[in-house]
Parts: sequence; C-alpha cells; structure tokens
Amino acid sequence: MTPFAASGHRTTNPREGAAPASEATDPREGAASACEATDPREGAASACEATDPREGAASACDVADACGCDPAPAASEATGPREGAVPASDVADARVGAASVSDVTDPREGAVPASEATDPREGAAPDVALPWTEACRVARGAGRRLAAVRRSLDDAVGGVLDGPLEALTDLPAFDTSAMDGWAVAGPGPWQVVGEALAGQRPHPALLNGQAVRIATGAAVPPGATAVIRREHGRIAQDPTTPQSTSPHRAGPERPHLTVARPPVPGQDVRPRGQECRAGDRLLPSGSAVTAAVLGLAAAAGYDELRVVPRPRVDLLVLGDELLWHGLPRDGRVRDALGPLLAPWLRRLGGEVGAVRRLGDDPELLYRAVSDSEADLVVTTGGTASGPVDFVHPVLRRLGARLLVDGVAVRPGHPMLVAQLTGGRPFVGLPGNPLAAVSGVLTLVAPVLRTLGGRPEPATRRAVLTDGVPGHPTDTRLVPVALNERTNTAEPLRFHGPAMLRGLAAADAMAVITPGGAASAGTEVAVLDLDWD
Repeated sequence: MTPFAASGHRTTNPREGAAPASEATDPREGAASACEATDPREGAASACEATDPREGAASACDVADACGCDPAPAASEATGPREGAVPASDVADARVGAASVSDVTDPREGAVPASEATDPREGAAPDVALPWTEACRVARGAGRRLAAVRRSLDDAVGGVLDGPLEALTDLPAFDTSAMDGWAVAGPGPWQVVGEALAGQRPHPALLNGQAVRIATGAAVPPGATAVIRREHGRIAQDPTTPQSTSPHRAGPERPHLTVARPPVPGQDVRPRGQECRAGDRLLPSGSAVTAAVLGLAAAAGYDELRVVPRPRVDLLVLGDELLWHGLPRDGRVRDALGPLLAPWLRRLGGEVGAVRRLGDDPELLYRAVSDSEADLVVTTGGTASGPVDFVHPVLRRLGARLLVDGVAVRPGHPMLVAQLTGGRPFVGLPGNPLAAVSGVLTLVAPVLRTLGGRPEPATRRAVLTDGVPGHPTDTRLVPVALNERTNTAEPLRFHGPAMLRGLAAADAMAVITPGGAASAGTEVAVLDLDWD
C-alpha cells in the first residue's frame, strides 16, 4: 500500500473549489508525473495541485505547465512503492485522452472467462483485466449459498429466511379492543357490569344493554357490538334515573354509560384475522431477518426460524507502513481500511470478527489464510506486483484457483477473487482506500450476497449534475452525493485512489462506462454505499 500524502490545500469541502493533482488517475492507475514523485515519508505535495472542480483530475500537460516537468514520466518515476513499475508505453496522453496501442483494445476481446481462469499453481495468468461487469458476474459465482440452520428468534437477526414466512395463527387471534373505553352490547344506555384487561381471559358474554370497561388489546367479550372510547362516554349514578323496563338496562342502583352519538357496529374493534389468516404468506423466501421481521414472526406464533446465516468473514489488513493509532510519522500512515471495512461488511451481511493486522509477512499471511475457518477471507493490500506484495505467492502456495486477477475499473485495478481449497472464496482488495471501496462494491458485496442468500439489489439510476471524465477502456466508479427529490447525483472532489474525503460525503458511486466522459445531464447507474 503506497502511503498517501495530503497537501496543505485540502481544506475545502469535497464539493467545492479545485481538486489537488494527486486526484488525477492515470489510465494505468498509480502513475504520477515526475514532479509528483516526492518521498511519501515527507508528505509533500507539488505546487501544481489545482484542477477543474468538476473533474477532480489534472491533465499531464496542466501539471507540466505548473511545475515545469515532462507530462510523460519514465516508468521508474510512475509508481508507488507497492504497485510496481508502469511501462512508459502504457502511459496515456492526458491532454487528449489518448491511450497507447496496448491500452485501447476492448477489454472484452481476449478477456479470460471465469471458467478459463488460470490456476496459480500452473503459472502466472496473462495480464488481462476482466471488464467490470464481467468481474461482478464472476464474483457472484465464486461461492455457494450457506446451508440453512434453525435459530431462535434471539439469534436469527441478520440472517435470511430460508423459505417463506407463513402465519401459524390468525392475527389478531381473537377480537380485540383498539382503544381504552367500554365494550358495549346493543343500544344504550348501558349498565357497567365489569372490566376486561389485556392478558386476561375474555369476560363472559354481554347481553344487550350491558357494558364492561376495557383496555386496549383486551379480548372483546362475546356479544359486544362496539367499543366506545373513554373520552366519548359518560358514567352516571343518578338515583332519580327511572328504572328501565328491561331487566338488563341500567338502573339507579348501578353505574350506567351514556354517549352523545350511538356507536357504529364494530367501532374500534380489531376483528380476528384482520391482519392475516393462518397459512397466509407474510414474507417471501430470501427476506432479510430484521428486528421488525422478528416481531412479526413472534406475533405469528414462531419460536425459531430457519435462516441462511450471516457469512463469517476474516478481514486481514496487510502493510508494514500502517499505524494503528496516532499521527502519521516516519514514512508510515494510519490504517484507514480496518476501521472502514469491518462495520461496512457487517452492514453488507457479513459476520466480521476481530480485524487482524499482519504487516508484510508472507508466512503470517499464509498461516492466517490456511487456518481460517471463515466463509470468506478478505485481505487489503499486497495484490499488485511490488517487492512486498505477497498475496499472489501465498495463493499459489495454498493451491488456490484464481477466478479474477485484475479488473478494468478505476480506481481498484489490482483486485482479485480466488477459491481456496474446498471452494471457499478469497477476495484480495487493493491497499489504497478508495480503490478498496471499489473492490468491495465489485467483488466482496456480490460474494456476500451469494453466501448469505440475499437477492441482487435493483439497478438504480440518477442524472449527473456535472460532467465526469471517463477512461478509454476501463469503467470508472466516482463518489457522488444523491438528491432523492430531484433524482440527481453530484460528483464529489477528492476521489483519487488513496483518498477518503470525497467518499465520506458520498451516498453512492456513479458508474461511468468506458469510452469517454459523461457530461452533465447524463443518466448513469449508481451503487448505493449503504453506510447505515
């Protein structure tokens, strides 16, 4: 993971002002101009960091004009310490959006299908990145749905229903009062002969002219025709009131109830089966078990549910350059991905244990992966070809099978999916924070949905409020702020691979298809980040 330095100019809102040049994503990602090749330990940024706020990316010629450097860096100058060298032939002319001949090939031509993905035991895979949509599809098939289990209601939350939820009883199971007041039988006035409270056996049947005080939720006595709200009735004990000719009518010796307006039959009564009848389908199979679902299941008579459990996830953070607390110092930077990914993966349906920070130690990584009992192993960093990028060698040692080894997406190109022994999925994310987020949306989220039996989300689209530069061959994922009222997406600044400032203000990532810029007013697909 390449340490990333913040310039002194980064004090504006992600939606305002000029974007620093460090946000300029080279078509090969990670490439920097010669004037940007400062020692990452020094945290220094070049003076040429101002760009169009709509794009967040500086062209090579703009950088050259500001700092007097060559817009086409040499390969040895264009990499961070974790990403390996970029051949000079791969660096596109940012002034015209042109790429080298090797870069303009349609990634769909010659891409390796999942079924033909090279096994790392048989040698290195060809350097061909899968198109983004194809990588998402392969990730969905990288694992199998976990076996369903029976869980008590206390332990079922977060799982997914394995089969529809059907009512075991009528709801409500008996006629109940919707209000505090009196349950009455027939026309009034009514003699008050008792009370009915929630949780008690039903009061004996009422005769015409009788009433009982009743609480909300209490069973309505047989014979009752309506419930009168407490604020609408009047109780009197007037000895001058004449005796009724009916033996059941209110008399001077007993309290009696009167109302200004006669009740409508069934008034404020919740009839049995109003919500559902026994056997009715309440929820379809595949529904996420939320707190509300637990409440419905309990009301419908369930003590336990059959669910697909949350997939267990081991999260392994790699990189000797990372600090776990305090300020960046001595060429080291804070780990941002451990705090970011663990709660997010839980939100996406995973059951994440403690985050393990392994540094750059291939033996520790080998033992952590080989000893893991999780349903999914996720690593951050170490997926490129640098001197301390050990994910590929460890996977070869483990006998894993690579399904995706590089994706034509910016940021996040060096991401991968593999199957460990027994078919368990492994996802390797890039070490740069925004690139790792791109990897979660592309690879981790589809794997978690498959393992957990969750359906694919509906495609969402929104209209860009500003133009976004594209890439000649790769999909771009750009942080945006959504306006639900206008169904628009505002592109945010600070969206370089190592940046988090724009992401922190984002609701979603806009999908910019390969081949050119997306202008303001263009409708694009957006991926919800689903932070909370």
